Amino acid sequence: MKKILLSVLLSAPLWVLGQGFQVNLQGQKQIGMAGAGSALALDEASVFYNPGAVSFLEKNSVSAGVNPLLFKSAFQQTGSNVTENVKNKIAPPFEFYAVWGPKSNKWKLGLGVYTPFGGLVDWGNDWSGRYALTSLNLKAIYFQPTLSIKITDRIGIGAGFVYNHGDVNLQRALPVNFPDGRSGHATLEGTGKGYGWNAGLYIKTLSNISFALVHKSKVVTKLDNGTAEFDVPGSLRSSFPAGNTFNAELPLPSTTSLGIGIPLSQSTTLAFDASWVQWHIYQDLSFDYATNTPALADTKSARNYRDGSSFKLGINHQASEKLALRAGVGYALSPVQDGYVTPEAPDADRYILSAGFGYTPTRHFEVNASFFFEDVKSRKQKNIETGLDGTFKTLVYAPGISLTYKW
Repeated sequence: MKKILLSVLLSAPLWVLGQGFQVNLQGQKQIGMAGAGSALALDEASVFYNPGAVSFLEKNSVSAGVNPLLFKSAFQQTGSNVTENVKNKIAPPFEFYAVWGPKSNKWKLGLGVYTPFGGLVDWGNDWSGRYALTSLNLKAIYFQPTLSIKITDRIGIGAGFVYNHGDVNLQRALPVNFPDGRSGHATLEGTGKGYGWNAGLYIKTLSNISFALVHKSKVVTKLDNGTAEFDVPGSLRSSFPAGNTFNAELPLPSTTSLGIGIPLSQSTTLAFDASWVQWHIYQDLSFDYATNTPALADTKSARNYRDGSSFKLGINHQASEKLALRAGVGYALSPVQDGYVTPEAPDADRYILSAGFGYTPTRHFEVNASFFFEDVKSRKQKNIETGLDGTFKTLVYAPGISLTYKW
């Protein structure tokens, strides 16, 4: 029985780094348009959205921004009328970009530091799914140096190398009790690294309609010597050895995007992006523990993900010389199949709404702000491995602001 319980506990301790919460918050102008904008040479965030458009930026610039993100998820166990909610925790996805090149504008160098995957969720120690998860703090920080070249006056290409630094802390209750009645507790913590690339093509036609093709490669993140700590009664400590470590390999998916930008007038532009996220690479998750016991064996857990996709439509309107207004809508299809939904990131198809504005007080400084909202559909599920059975409902709120200096 003890071995069965531990197998359930450890079958998916860090899968969220693979699925987790795909953060679509990499540039305030694009966020204001629901994440559309790969076919627009809007600003230095093109380092992420389309490296091929970077060489079409008129000025050199540096910017920094943050999106305080509130993840509101609720769960109602099957057969119960009690709704359990995550605690209010704010995650801080951020972005930093710099673009520099000669005035001839034939090429530009760029640097991006951003957080495309992450999550912060705390269900507490007493909720009904505590043996699946109590809390999670996850960060995946990408560093991307980039080169963009203008082949002609209307075609640009660009590419960047990606280095990922991953950091995760996951906690959950153990199905063993102390004499005072409290449950055992497990904390799994580690850092990892991975490598990839981001490349894009930007084309602007004679009618000023623009097109984009962008591919962001998969990034296989390797976690080495992560720590596994267990708080258990003294009679079980030999089965949960102190100072144990683990290794794991976690794939972050590649994404291919097609974009189009359509000028409706001299001051208004429409943007549309369609993205295909290749989650099929995430079929299982394995963990290799440095020290095994009869109760603590290496694990291999099926995930069987399918590919996901998203569709985003946004508008950018230059209301005056100093003020720009933006809005967007979108829809995203979940890669998580029935039977694999978990409280780390209770995923489902989702609607996206956003709005934003930009203000340029001087020729050197620019402020952009946005508000991003996701309505994740309710999803009733019974997890194949943990047996957690109930309905999840999630809402996501993310205001944001950035400051840009241009020269």
